Amino acid sequence: TVDSCETFILKDLIKSKLPVFNARTAEVVSQHQVEIRQRFPKEGWVEEDPKEILQSVYDCMERTCEKLTQLGTDISNIKGNNPSAVVRWRVFKSNTLFILSEVWLDLRTQSTVEKLIEKTPDKNKNYLKDKTGLPISTYFSAVKLRWLIDNVEEVADAVHTGCAVFGTVDTWLIWCLTGGKNGGVHCTDVTNASRTMLFNIHTMEWDLELCKYFDIPHQILPEVRSSSEIYGYMKGGSLAGVPISGCLGDQSAALVGQMCFKDGQTKNTYGTGCFMIQNTGVKPVMSDHGLLTTIAYKLGKDKPAYYALEGSVAIAGAAVRWLKDNLGIIKSSSDIEKLATAAGTSYGCYFVPAFSGLYAPYWEPSARGIICGLTQFTNKSHLAFAALEAVCFQTREVLDAMNQDSGVPLTKLQVDGGMTANKLLMQLQADILCIPVVRPTMSETTALGAAVAAGLAEGVCVWTLHPHGLTSVTAEKYQPQINKEGENLFNFNFGWGHRKKTSKVTVANFPLVKCSPIIPNHNQ
Repeated sequence: TVDSCETFILKDLIKSKLPVFNARTAEVVSQHQVEIRQRFPKEGWVEEDPKEILQSVYDCMERTCEKLTQLGTDISNIKGNNPSAVVRWRVFKSNTLFILSEVWLDLRTQSTVEKLIEKTPDKNKNYLKDKTGLPISTYFSAVKLRWLIDNVEEVADAVHTGCAVFGTVDTWLIWCLTGGKNGGVHCTDVTNASRTMLFNIHTMEWDLELCKYFDIPHQILPEVRSSSEIYGYMKGGSLAGVPISGCLGDQSAALVGQMCFKDGQTKNTYGTGCFMIQNTGVKPVMSDHGLLTTIAYKLGKDKPAYYALEGSVAIAGAAVRWLKDNLGIIKSSSDIEKLATAAGTSYGCYFVPAFSGLYAPYWEPSARGIICGLTQFTNKSHLAFAALEAVCFQTREVLDAMNQDSGVPLTKLQVDGGMTANKLLMQLQADILCIPVVRPTMSETTALGAAVAAGLAEGVCVWTLHPHGLTSVTAEKYQPQINKEGENLFNFNFGWGHRKKTSKVTVANFPLVKCSPIIPNHNQ
């Protein structure tokens, strides 16, 4: 049982952040954030310390409350708290052993994925997609849990003896913050559950056939609840007694924070990776073009679940961090804009940062990164520009797939995330997409979405989804700045196998790198 065991297996993150919003204006009143260190012990392994994750949450709460007190704000007025606003990763904890978290970029499960696909009819990675909306991939929780059971004896023993419980990091935090061994609540919400590959997105329940396929006992799974309800109350610290009333996966939270409540509204988050998600309403749209079908949100016990199409790009901001940490061509990530602007072009240089394989729309875990088109003239400024273009080109591929699945071409793209502070990137993105890119002036849209979910909960009720009550989001718009001839360069079908002889990097010849023997080309 949860009360007698301390074994948790969970899911990913880079920083903990706790902003407090004014419920009337949606302005950030105060906030604090703590960086989470990532470790790379082996090729393809990415880990974090679960104790550090939990401590960072406590540190953020205490420091934010101190700041509010200094501002003369009564912290008893805080009405809701969401512990999963910025955490979505995996951790294992036992009585005496801590195993570092497997971050979503972690590739150690590739052999597990291959074995799982091998036992499907026709060796089909989409075999479970009808129930889960997901391909069998290293990205998702069930595969990581299966690896832990197969490779870590302590985990296997805990699972087989019934002393293990499982959940994404929202589950871990809710359990800890509501008392842990002393009555902690073991639950998750539908958005996080829908990314495990164990959850049926149609019945909205854990699926026994999926559990059998992965050989994971369903008894260890958390209770699945809506994204907006009171799950429990804080048991300690400055916020003791405050309800935990909102829980959303980070992409769903950003969708809510951008107020994308209508069918077809779409946002793209630029962080470590890129994540484009489109609200498709109360009926799931199953993708035929390499996208995920997932739960967008369920804002109340008796409210309907809304679905979404999502396109995930593994490496975006992580490519900039690689230029900084591995090549040393910039001192900080913010330097990339100045360096790329100095060149104004990549001068025929291509950069495909497939450090963790290719995600949407290819789902090719064996792919690896490549830089090509180098000449004696190429310098670090060109490479910086190529890195930004790579983010934009990958986003264009996802957008094209989304337009094909939805049947309605997108007329604008709402964006958020740390990379959107880069004005050059935003203008390049508008040019490559040939549609306006709209960036909110308030950068904390993911946290705002979590706060909205918390504030909507019955018993909290400080927000409403009625049109007159929705928070308005002011934004900056980037218009495409290309002529009709230039526009034609961008209107083509990505094939990752078409060779085009040109020295100019465009969205049309970027896919030629897929011809490299380093990256398998399944279109040939």
